[in-house]
Amino acid sequence: MSQSFGRHVRLRSRAEFVAVQERGRRVASRHMTLLALPNTHGVDRLGVVASRRLGGAVTRNRAKRRVREMFRVGEPDRPKSTTSFDIVVIPRREVASLVFSDLQSEFDAALRKLRTR
Repeated sequence: MSQSFGRHVRLRSRAEFVAVQERGRRVASRHMTLLALPNTHGVDRLGVVASRRLGGAVTRNRAKRRVREMFRVGEPDRPKSTTSFDIVVIPRREVASLVFSDLQSEFDAALRKLRTR
């Protein structure tokens, strides 16, 4: 994946988020919850839900940036499968302050779990 987080890999509309939340599979890890729903776009797409319960605007934006970076950095290491997914991540408060490598491994493990179900 390129250095940018382009429009083709984002969930953008409310309908896309709602579809994943209603019909998707859910995996909860210690610091985030992942929901995934197979799509027909041929590429994994990501959406992040960071409510005010997570913290102030600075904390929410930092959590979202970190989740997007985990998704972007982990792309080359993910196994290429025939199924692509729409993924929604709901981070918990600690995501903004934990060590990035620990978060990356947790994110990858949760994603592997979602793909094997």
